[in-house]
Amino acid sequence: MKQFKIKENYLLLKKWWETIDLTNYEKSVFNREIISFNQQLLRLKEKKIRIGAYGKSGVGKSSVLNSLLKKDIFKTDIINGTTKEIQSEICNLKDQTLNSLELLDSPGFDFCNNKSTDKVYSYINHSDLILFIVSGDLNRNELNEINSFIKDGKKIILILNKIDLFNKNELREIIENIKFKLPKDLNIPIIINNGNNLKNYIAKLINQYGEILLTLNSIQLADKFFLRLKEQRLKRRQKLAQSTIGKFSTIKASAVALNPFIFFDVASSFALDTALINELSKIYGLKLKGESTRKIFKNISINNLCLGVTQVGVNTSFNLIKKVILLTAPFTNGLSLLPYGPIAIIQAAIAVYSTKILGKLAAKEIFIRSKASFIEPAIMIKNMNFNDSEIFNHINIYFSNRNFNNNFVSILP
Repeated sequence: MKQFKIKENYLLLKKWWETIDLTNYEKSVFNREIISFNQQLLRLKEKKIRIGAYGKSGVGKSSVLNSLLKKDIFKTDIINGTTKEIQSEICNLKDQTLNSLELLDSPGFDFCNNKSTDKVYSYINHSDLILFIVSGDLNRNELNEINSFIKDGKKIILILNKIDLFNKNELREIIENIKFKLPKDLNIPIIINNGNNLKNYIAKLINQYGEILLTLNSIQLADKFFLRLKEQRLKRRQKLAQSTIGKFSTIKASAVALNPFIFFDVASSFALDTALINELSKIYGLKLKGESTRKIFKNISINNLCLGVTQVGVNTSFNLIKKVILLTAPFTNGLSLLPYGPIAIIQAAIAVYSTKILGKLAAKEIFIRSKASFIEPAIMIKNMNFNDSEIFNHINIYFSNRNFNNNFVSILP
């Protein structure tokens, strides 16, 4: 059953990836993300879980990984900062649901410069499971790094290393202090690196949660790429939408200002507003039929009485005045025509304002409706069943931060 699920999710992700039509510009902008996701998709297919070791320099990240491998693969030294760049080692898994394990060793985040720190964090953040290594109580920088991983929905295990430096009472006090500083709504395991207990714990965890962690990380990586792509596309569409709204504002302003007949004025305004909504629907990738376009226009007008009154009531009043002016012109030797120009200018200004308001509201309405047409990887996560509260809580945190940080309404015109 487990094998079927991981294969099923791989096929769903593969199908999703094949449906994304990227432009050459997007391929260039998102080159790093595309490579990372393709690598993750391959790991999902091959059932290869990636575990990254992270922490400040001198906490013994390399020695912890060596103890898991039972080999001195990763270089260690008494001098802090021995690991200068990301290193990896792959080993086969026996009697496990997954086929292989990739271990990543990383430089201390306090040892790198700012540019390298971001690169190391990003690389480790693509791991399916993170071993956060400490050699004592948590300091502020370590806690900030842990919280950043948590917000990204990562599963973390905290490894307390170099315990020979403390007696039993000190060790107990350190563990209590760490628990107090960690988020209360998450059960982050604190494992003491002592003998085989760490290796046994990791082996049990991989056997129980390995497939779901690998699958979740793959979908989350796809979702993060999707959100960035969506944001970039919306920013480009925003400029096109603003230009389209401006064009229709000018056309309507001219039509309303020059037309003295109420019926034709209202009819032409309605026709232009409907055409504007239709053009915006094309820009935001939602194919609307005539009835749907009119329904959106109606909903916007009903829900925004100010807009409806401005477009119909005020313009009707001004048109009546214009008509009276034209009718009385022969009897006043044309003097009554003098207010005609200012009234037409006011009507034009109202037409521009109301069209811009309509365009913004329509773009928002169309964008909300068009969400249904997007195939979001996050939906795959929501459709998965998590019986374990530990996994469920991590996913909830990811979604809460995802929704908070990705409010695309601000990118609309």
